[in-house]
Amino acid sequence: MTKSNIAAVVLAAGLGTRMKSSLPKVLHSVAGQPMIGHLLDRLAGFGADRTVVVTSPGMSAVADFVAPAETTIQDPPLGTGHAVLAARDALADFDGDVLVLFGDTPLLTEGTMQAMVDVRRGKNNPAVVVLGFSPDDPGEYGRLVTGANGGLEKIVEYRDASEEEREIGLCNAGIMAIDGARLFDLLDDVGNDNAKGEYYLTDIVEVARSKGWGCVTVETEDPDEVMGVNSRTGLAEAEAAFQYRLRLQAMEDGATLQDPDTVWFSYDTTLGTDVRIGPNVVFGPGVSIGDNVEIRAFCHIEGAEVDNNAIIGPFARLRPGADIGPGVHIGNFVEVKEARLDEGAKANHLSYIGDSWVGAGANIGAGTITCNYDGFFKSRTEIGAGAFIGSNTALVAPVKVGAGAVTGAGSVIAKDVEGDALAITRAPQEELTGWALKYRLRKQTEKDKAEESAEKKAG
Repeated sequence: MTKSNIAAVVLAAGLGTRMKSSLPKVLHSVAGQPMIGHLLDRLAGFGADRTVVVTSPGMSAVADFVAPAETTIQDPPLGTGHAVLAARDALADFDGDVLVLFGDTPLLTEGTMQAMVDVRRGKNNPAVVVLGFSPDDPGEYGRLVTGANGGLEKIVEYRDASEEEREIGLCNAGIMAIDGARLFDLLDDVGNDNAKGEYYLTDIVEVARSKGWGCVTVETEDPDEVMGVNSRTGLAEAEAAFQYRLRLQAMEDGATLQDPDTVWFSYDTTLGTDVRIGPNVVFGPGVSIGDNVEIRAFCHIEGAEVDNNAIIGPFARLRPGADIGPGVHIGNFVEVKEARLDEGAKANHLSYIGDSWVGAGANIGAGTITCNYDGFFKSRTEIGAGAFIGSNTALVAPVKVGAGAVTGAGSVIAKDVEGDALAITRAPQEELTGWALKYRLRKQTEKDKAEESAEKKAG
């Protein structure tokens, strides 16, 4: 058996009724990705040869998301042991090691999976390896009862545990590594003589021991790693734990987070070296940040690429398709979508740049917008290198402003502008000498008369 001879059975049949949602529980997101997606990513990195996801009837959305992983349906739902049995046909020709995992544990790591498999293949060839954890408050978790030789004797649920067993700090995470050659022999001997009439996966420990097969435990050092999500509160707790992990990794990799607890990453955010991130910055999915980039406070970035030495924010928004070149400045209350800004371009204040290309060194004045949508179609705006777009310019796409051209402040540019030209559409300025003084005097006289009239009526 080679080291890569590993399969995973992911239990994802739970309806998640406590989530109070029409969305299957495992498709609720943590750090911008459905929970089960995190687990599948870990399995891919770990090198699992096959993955079987067990769902309930009507969960086509889960099957679509996990593809090309194979799915099988547990119907009716008769417990966790019964759920693993639903994967029998998919694993009929498999004799490697089988990891039994849960789709609502997004923080499980490759390292822990590897440790479980290593122990399963190690000394004394145990049939079952059970993952344990030692929380600060064991509460009502099931306990792992071990013998004098360190072997796992049984898993006991809290409600069935003696006072002595309840004092045990090692709790059951539910995750197992099982010898595939013995897996279904074990499950076939699990009964359902219990209050719910269900087949519990935990019972395979006693079944294995009755056959003379060893069972052992592996303990994770991080209880958050095995956190299962069953409610919206649990989802928030998992998000917080995942964000802590991402923030710590970002800082260990060389990023400066001015106020780490207020920075929110996505699962796939990538940061270059010497990135500086201010408070209250949110990264959505699909963001790549280059080296020596400064992201100032209160920015929201999603689906965007930012090249080296750029400055973003404060209060900037980069939407999907934003491609920010090296040394570009994006300032406060500037929004960029589906637009490329070449090296050294600047948009420092109050602007919207969408479906556009902005050439190197161009300057976008405050209040500039690209009018890229006519109610039916999106059109592009092109601004040449070194162009200067005056404040409060509306660029009505499709339109091109040539390299080095200037648009006058307050202009509506609906026709192409040649390079190095000035385009201006403002009406000529008129000045009426003394008009403002006459206006104020007239209005003050009207006001005085109105007040005098009101006093007479009141008297």
